Amino acid sequence: MNTLVVNVMGREKRYALLKNNRLEKLVIEQPEQQSIVGGIYFGVVEKILPGLNAAFINIGLEKNGFLHRDKLPSFAAKREDKSISSYLHQGERILVQVEKDATGDKGPRLTGMVEFPGEMLVYSPKGGSVAVSKKIEDSDVREKWRQFGYAHRLKEEGILFRTACIGQDEKDVLAELVWLRGQYEQIMHTAKSMKKPGLIFEKNSFLDRLTEDMRKMASGQVIVDTLEMKNELLLINQNEQIEILFHQAKENIFSTYQIEYEPENLLKRVVWLENGAYLVFDEAEALTIIDVNTGKFSGKQERHDTVLKTNQLAAEEIARQIRLRDLSGMILVDFIDMKNVEDRNRVQRKLEATLGFDEKRTRIVGYTSLGVLQMTRKKQKVSISETLTSTCKICEGTGKVLSAETIAFQLERELLEQRGNAEEAILIETTDEVKDILIGEQKVHQRRLEEIIGLKLYFSVKEASKPFYAIRQIGNLADIKGRAD
Repeated sequence: MNTLVVNVMGREKRYALLKNNRLEKLVIEQPEQQSIVGGIYFGVVEKILPGLNAAFINIGLEKNGFLHRDKLPSFAAKREDKSISSYLHQGERILVQVEKDATGDKGPRLTGMVEFPGEMLVYSPKGGSVAVSKKIEDSDVREKWRQFGYAHRLKEEGILFRTACIGQDEKDVLAELVWLRGQYEQIMHTAKSMKKPGLIFEKNSFLDRLTEDMRKMASGQVIVDTLEMKNELLLINQNEQIEILFHQAKENIFSTYQIEYEPENLLKRVVWLENGAYLVFDEAEALTIIDVNTGKFSGKQERHDTVLKTNQLAAEEIARQIRLRDLSGMILVDFIDMKNVEDRNRVQRKLEATLGFDEKRTRIVGYTSLGVLQMTRKKQKVSISETLTSTCKICEGTGKVLSAETIAFQLERELLEQRGNAEEAILIETTDEVKDILIGEQKVHQRRLEEIIGLKLYFSVKEASKPFYAIRQIGNLADIKGRAD
């Protein structure tokens, strides 16, 4: 059974999709990281970049948005391979929509091809084409809606018919088209009156994603922890096979359904498979590397069968983890080495089949000469790890800090530079570890250093989150001795 568990009582909004009590999707939205994908902005062209065929657009946010020439309606209409300067100029006012949230130092990615998604169709005022969802397999149905689109679209308009059109009355679909046109006209009216760049239309990304997942459910339950959200979903829901329930208990709804710790599990580097094998996830800024290991699984058959079975099981779990962690960009999977080409293809087909349930576009490129599978997944928002964590201020995101030995040897080199100093003593602030390594057993290294540089060494020991040192004072013996521990 499908179950949507919705937690909106606090400021952090979350929902989880369970299929037969197994987590299949997790969405978390924090106030400071609310997605602006789908938002429509009135912008002003700040800077043209001819070399990149792109422009920076001021949309009233901290970072300017990035707009490529190919995302302009004027280019899409003519398809002439000219510089962006032929289609856009600095200071020009422009209507744009966010395609991808800002990440790292990059601002949001924009498009001039504004779209308005409805339940049955997607309306694009400047789209210039009619299309039908590839998920509608019946050729007669596809042709019916294609002809309907050409008959009712106005010049320059684009219409995409969604799977929800199947079995719908043409009058209802036309009514939605007219309503979406009205939305666009209202936005254009607002844009004309704006003097500064800024937001015109904001999507409730959390509610949109929740209702989209509800529509995909043939049957099941939606359990929410506020009456306000229950009533809102009751108005939206049109499927009699979906029951919307209110969670009244004091216990957090995620705890009740034993998914409170799932977000933390998705941050773990190691994921164990049911047969004792395991996966290792390493996320970097530009790519994610997934390593498959046999671990405790040795199998009861020969190595070939053990490796194939483990890789196929890993492929299924990798697809699930990619969805749950919302990984994107370049993804490399290092399966256990398979000599047989057919085995590689079988594992790849297993991965492709499981990724078929993914709502985001994924492209599997194939294996490298070293047997590493390459794939890409479209990025629109930050991953779960980016949402729930921040860069460590101690290691600055590397996961490593300089060892006490390294710091002690740096200190030793700096002290050796004090040879010939006319003062009498030196005060060093450092951690216990660094001090012990520097002075050595029975202070053998300290005495050697003092003899070389001609200064007495005194220490002020401090507790710290990582090894460090600082030379605090060089002066006469009495003053420094008084300040030392």
